[in-house]
Amino acid sequence: MKLYRLEPQEDKDKDAGLAPVLQEMERPEPGPDEVLIKVQAASLNYRDLLMRKGQSGSGGGGSIIPLSDGAGVVEAVGKDVSRFKEGDRVAGCFFCGWDDGPFDMKYHKAALGGSLDGMLAEYVTLPEVGVVEAPPHLSAEEAACLPCAGLTAWTALFERAQLKPGETVLALGTGGVSIFALQFAVAAAAKVIITSSKDEKLHRARELGADYGINYRTHPEWDREVWTQTEKRGVEHILEVGGPGTFPRSLNSIAAGGNLALIGVLTGKGAPDSSLFPLVTRCVNLHGIYVGHRAAFSRMNAFLEEHEIHPVIDRTFEFEDAPAAYEYLESGQHFGKVVIRVG
Repeated sequence: MKLYRLEPQEDKDKDAGLAPVLQEMERPEPGPDEVLIKVQAASLNYRDLLMRKGQSGSGGGGSIIPLSDGAGVVEAVGKDVSRFKEGDRVAGCFFCGWDDGPFDMKYHKAALGGSLDGMLAEYVTLPEVGVVEAPPHLSAEEAACLPCAGLTAWTALFERAQLKPGETVLALGTGGVSIFALQFAVAAAAKVIITSSKDEKLHRARELGADYGINYRTHPEWDREVWTQTEKRGVEHILEVGGPGTFPRSLNSIAAGGNLALIGVLTGKGAPDSSLFPLVTRCVNLHGIYVGHRAAFSRMNAFLEEHEIHPVIDRTFEFEDAPAAYEYLESGQHFGKVVIRVG
């Protein structure tokens, strides 16, 4: 079978990072509690760019099959597997050992595309607990968008907070997590404010149901716009994917008793240059979100099916063009998800 591994670049520059290299190996066989999946599609996340640059803390230090997100068809199952059978349409779980309940640090050892080999291969074996049924109304390409970005947005809005109709969600940017948050919020009869550096992306977001868009290039103090649009009340939910560069303005935008989900590090991993005291004075609920567990994944899939939600795919690359998919994601041109067709 064919697969990609992240390997050091030929120039061996210590700052050059890693590159996805196409390789071949024997097809794996499932163990007693494992499922063999013929992968049909995989998708990229910002984390995959960090992995390629050697900047992710979840890497194992050696070459690894990248990408946490993938979907396909069950090819075979181990003798102890009871949930799945040959022919089932499935997706892998980001943390393939976190079935349910509170997070435990041990789950970091079972993160696909980081501490474990990921999904950018024609076949993969995963433990039964690390697999979910794909929503029947989605294609393999669409189902491959769910494990990280989809579940992260779902966990932030519904598992850790309880999004209610009429509340307002602030989504930063138009990447995978933010567009999923937009779709979930619209389906839940909530309001959405979304930011972008491009007016055309804001237009697309409004077509998906966003109530208001803010171009943060033309309105660098975008928190003031949020304050104006909410009649100086602020928003009840923020998906903070930017990190230290956007956190101060997110903090200015949160309503009293609101839920601020810390998710991404698009602007770096340093400390925010602002006082954290508003967290206290506004009684803010601060949630650290690192994807979610299998049980939440299943609940999200039921919601997707009920509301007939289809993930937004910006562009799909063929398997042999996987390196170009990385470059496209890094360019920031995408709106929603970037997918690689495997099967």
